[in-house]
Order: sequence, then structure tokens, then C-alpha cells
Amino acid sequence: MEFSSGRARQKHSRLGGDRRELYPHSLQFYLEPPTENVPLVEFESFAIDRLKLLKVVENLGVSYVRSSEPYRTKLESELRKLKFPYRALAEDDYEARRKDHISHFILRLAYCQSEDLRRWFLQQEMDLLRYRFNELTDGLRQKFLEHVNLSFEALTARSLPSIQSDERLQPLLNHLSHSYVGPDYSVQKNTGKISLEQIDALSVKSFPLCMRQLHKALRDNHHLRHGGRMQYGLFLKGIGLTLEQALEFWKKEFIRGKVDADKFDKGYAYSIRHSYGKEGKRTDYTPYSCMKIIMSNPPSQGDYHGCPFRHSDPELLKQKLQSYKIPPSGITQILELVKGMHYHLACQKYFELTHDVDDVGFSLNHPNQYFAESQRQLGGGREQKKELSNSGNSQQKSNSQESMNSNSTPTSSNTTADAELEGLEAYFTED
Repeated sequence: MEFSSGRARQKHSRLGGDRRELYPHSLQFYLEPPTENVPLVEFESFAIDRLKLLKVVENLGVSYVRSSEPYRTKLESELRKLKFPYRALAEDDYEARRKDHISHFILRLAYCQSEDLRRWFLQQEMDLLRYRFNELTDGLRQKFLEHVNLSFEALTARSLPSIQSDERLQPLLNHLSHSYVGPDYSVQKNTGKISLEQIDALSVKSFPLCMRQLHKALRDNHHLRHGGRMQYGLFLKGIGLTLEQALEFWKKEFIRGKVDADKFDKGYAYSIRHSYGKEGKRTDYTPYSCMKIIMSNPPSQGDYHGCPFRHSDPELLKQKLQSYKIPPSGITQILELVKGMHYHLACQKYFELTHDVDDVGFSLNHPNQYFAESQRQLGGGREQKKELSNSGNSQQKSNSQESMNSNSTPTSSNTTADAELEGLEAYFTED
């Protein structure tokens, strides 16, 4: 597979009949990688569309019995909302089959880089293949079985040395495996609507476990290390705290510990203003997504950042859930999801148990999404969901426009933010 930076894809030299020979069936085992030139803009859009698809497959695969009628119905409904025209795949649509082929191999490159990533990718692709195979008519199913070669070849990882030498692709592949494709929660119309006096109560009823853990640690110790301050501070910004509120909140807590007011004003205050885009590069930093939290450096002793479902010892996690009055059957379900490395879904189950609902009705990917959905569920955020939705739509339109305007290396909107956060982290290194 080769990649070009031109906007328009090269016209394929094959005739229509020859094209059909490339993809004689709507289903394939992806035995041969693509050999054509793929424009970089198309490379990124194909990858993101398939990533969204696999996230849906993961969510439904845990929430429903695979191959059951509710599972098939729900998955079919979700597929209609995405940009993968699987109905067209069964109708001899060359472009749809080409996108299916190329996008699979792009994500192979992104997800072959560690054992955890490989296991996740293989599980979702197998579930997707099983669903699509079962949806084939008897005639198409028989033709597919007659056509495919079932011989096994080793993992895509052997292709990495040549790919890693391409400076255009490796940053994108690294980012895809950590990618978050929803609203970034950076622009909030509810800014200032939450008072500092509400935070303790909100942390119990509407914070995801990662932020509840950070809030409790801050109240207990009157301090958080830089990883915790970054993760929690941007979350609070995302739920609506103004810069002035954030400065007051952190200062009151820190001076109750070992940091005097003068030290706070000279050091920590600058960091907070920086995160709100009022210092340095004046970048409006966005709250961390679940994927960024899960894949970040694990917490060491004395740290409280990270994802409790990913980074906690299972026994300690069990004790914490017991202290939060999660019923034993619910704890068992959560620990099973954690064992299967379904950390997003473990958090989603935590939401269901703490809000007494059977099905949350959304796919959880962001701590601030958790908060917004919790407030809506509890009756305190009916307007907030609409505002966040509009914010997300605007952000996604902006991301799309940036991709269309790019003539060189494609970058997801969050790639730039992640790079800039590295600069911000320097201001939080003081313990």
C-alpha cells in the first residue's frame, strides 16, 4: 500500500470487469494488502470511519449476546448511522468494497503495535466478520466459502519497519490507536453555571470513577501531582468552571496543605491560566478523553490519575466499588469487563449501577460525556445535552474542514492538541 499527498485519487487503470475481479465478493479475509496509491486525506477518513464502526461493535458485543436478534437489530441500526455502506457491499459496489479493504489494513497498521491493541482489534474484526457472514444469503455464503483461502499468515507487525520510516504515516498510526472521535468539550455554554459548593455533591452522583477518585484524593491530601492536576483540572474546566472559579478552587485546597498562598500564586496559578489559554501559546486546552486517560502513563505511588478500571489492582478496585455501595453482582460484572480489557464498558456499567438504569443508551468515550449524561439522567442537564451536541457538531465540522484544507501530512484535530499538551505538562511538573 502506497500513499500520496494529492487531493484526488488516481483513476484506476482497470476496466469495470477487472475491478470486480479485485473484490469478487462482498466479504473477504483481507489476505492481500492494497497495492494502489492512497491519498493521505482519504487514508485518515477511511481509518476514522472504520474505527467508529469497531467501537460500536465492541459496545454491542458486550451489551448483547452476539448473534442474538437484539444484537443484530441494534448493530444494523448503528451501521445505518455510520459511513460504511455495508448494504452496498453486497450489491457489487466497487468503491464500498475498496473502502472496506483499505480501511481494514490501515487499522491493522495502527493496532499491531502492542499485544493489547492487537487483541482488541482482532476481537472486533472477528465479531464484525461473523455478523456480515451471517447476513449473507445462502447463495452468497456458499460462493464466499468456495472462494476463500483459509491458510494462515503471521501478523502485520512485520510491515512496521518500512512503515515507521515514513514520517507522514507513523504519527497518524500512533494517534489512531489512541483516537477519540467525539466532541472535545472545550466550548461550553454552561460555563459558570456550576458553583464551587456543588462540586462535592456532584463528585458523588455525576463524576466518573476516575474523576471521583481524583476529587477525593484532592480533598484528603490537599494536593495532586501534575498528572492528576492535568486530568482533573481540564475535566472541571469542561463541566463549566470558569478560570476565576478554578483559581479559587485549587488555591483554597492547596493552601490547606503544604502550599502557601504566595507559592501558589507564583507557580500553580500560572499553570491554571495556561490551561485556560491565558498564558504561553494561549491554546484552549481540551479535557482528556477516556482513550487518552487509559493509554497514558500509569500512576505511580502517590499518583491518582489514570483510569481506575485500567490501572487499579482488581482487589483494590473491588474494595473501592464496595465502599461506593455497588451491589456484589454489579461488581462481578464490572470485574469481568475489566478482565476482558473492556475498560470503557466497565465504566458504562458503573454508570448504569449508580444511576439505576438497565441501558445507558450511549457509547461512553469521555469523562465529560459521562458527566453530561448523568446530569441529564438526574434531571439537571436537559439543556446541557443539546448544548454539548451543538458543540460537538461544530467541532467535527471544523475537523472536517481542516482535513479538506490539508495538502500534506494529515493530522486529526486532537493530534495538535496532544502535542501542545506536552508543552503544558512542563508547567505541572512541580509536585
